[in-house]
This record gives sequence, C-alpha cells and structure tokens, in this order.
Amino acid sequence: MRIFLLDDDIHVLRIIKKIIQDCQLGNVIGTSTSAQEGMAGIHQMQPNLVLIDLLMPEKDGLSIVKELKKDYPEMEFIMISQVTAKEMVGKAYAYGVEYFIHKPVNALEVEKILLKVKERMEIAKTFQQIQSIMEQKPAAGKVIEDKACMKPLEQVLIQLGIMGEKGSQDILRICQYCVENQIDLSDFTLRELCEEVSSKPKSMEQRMRRTVSLAMSNIAHLGIEDFMNETFVKYSSTLFYFEQMRKRMDYIRNKSNKDGIVNIKKFIASLIIYCENK
Repeated sequence: MRIFLLDDDIHVLRIIKKIIQDCQLGNVIGTSTSAQEGMAGIHQMQPNLVLIDLLMPEKDGLSIVKELKKDYPEMEFIMISQVTAKEMVGKAYAYGVEYFIHKPVNALEVEKILLKVKERMEIAKTFQQIQSIMEQKPAAGKVIEDKACMKPLEQVLIQLGIMGEKGSQDILRICQYCVENQIDLSDFTLRELCEEVSSKPKSMEQRMRRTVSLAMSNIAHLGIEDFMNETFVKYSSTLFYFEQMRKRMDYIRNKSNKDGIVNIKKFIASLIIYCENK
C-alpha cells in the first residue's frame, strides 16, 4: 500500500510512520502537518490510503475526505481522532471513512486496522482483475468442472446466511448454467437467464431478489456490529455495490429513509468470479 499521513501533530505522524515501517504494513510516501500542503501532496502522489486527522486546524478532516473522494473514489481513508461521538462517526462513514484510529495511538490497533484495509483492497483488486478477464469472450473449449465449482459457492451462501432460502437454489442453478455454458452476463438480462433454466422465470427472479436482499441485510448487520468483521470486509464490496451496502446499513439504523438496492447480476457475476478463482 502507498500511504500518506496527514496530522497537525508531528509526534503522531512519527509514531504512526514507525509502526507502519516496523510492521511492514506499507510504504509511507508522504506526510504533512498542513491541510493545504497535505492535499497538494495527495493530489501529486495519489496514494492508495490516506490516514488523516479529524480535527485539522486549517480544515477539518471530513471536508478534506469529501473533496478527495470526488477526485479519487477508489482512495481509502482512515480517520485519526480523539472524538468518539456517534454523530461524527456516522458523518465520517457517510463520506466514505470506514475505520478509525484513536488517540493516543496504539500500535496493535494501527496494525490490525491497516491489515484489514489491505485485505479489503487486495480482494477488491482481485475481483476487478478477474471481472475484466470475464468480460472478454471465453476461449473455445474452456470448461470448468461444475460440481467442483458449486461446493465453494455453497460455502459462500452459508457464510451469507441464505443457504436455506428457496432463492439460494435458484442462484446456484443460474451460476451453474453460466459456468457450464460459458455465459457472458453482459449479453443477457436477468429475466433471459431465468427463462433458460426455469418455466416460471418471474417467480425465480423474485425469489432470488428476496434472497440476495436478505444476504445484503445479513452482511450489513455484521458491518454495523463491527466494521472489521472478516465476512463483512470480504463480501460487502465484492458481492454488492458498497454505496448500496452503506445505504442498507443506514436504513437498518434508522439514519435514512432510503434503502440499499440489490443488483442480482453483480451478485451472480461476483459468485462466478469467486468460483473460477478457486
């Protein structure tokens, strides 16, 4: 990871930088105690991850994150803060900050959080790479053993808490059909796929939608309880669009009237990617 540190306290910067170097958590490519200079450095160096102080004297950390997210939506942020107010945490989360490092800085906390962020970034990168490969037409004669493929998918559905749902079998049938026939999902609508494997495609689609929505809710609850939950980190932004996952979490916590929307084709495509990567 290419990391930039932004905090008005030079001692905090030195401590965090030393922890990152000692634990080999990434490469610190820049540091700054000034909001203005820090933003300039971030624009110039474009790090993967920014650790930023919540209460910068010139400009608060949340405003900086909000501005940077517009230009670099894939950039990850960790907030350094003494503030633990729920309202502030909720606001930071809405801006795309999912992790906090609390002052005084604790080496174990820094290591644990950075490892979680690194894992999430690696998973997202892997899925993007495989998705790019899948979008290309499959080579002729390439066949994946469907039985061996379905087993890991069943384990994923178990982790999502939906294996017992009626729609789970529909999801597996669609995945198996796509794998066996080397289907490019971009060439078909969801309804067309359902028509290929069911005499009642509308009912099948509805069952899958309810099941995928339940999976989203289950993962959202895990994230609400613990942002660093392994299952949440692994699936929240791979099987779902994370912006929609965030909306579902806010909806569950009664912080918003807008619920997150599931995208079944993304869910299925990501499952197939997971299958082919096993």
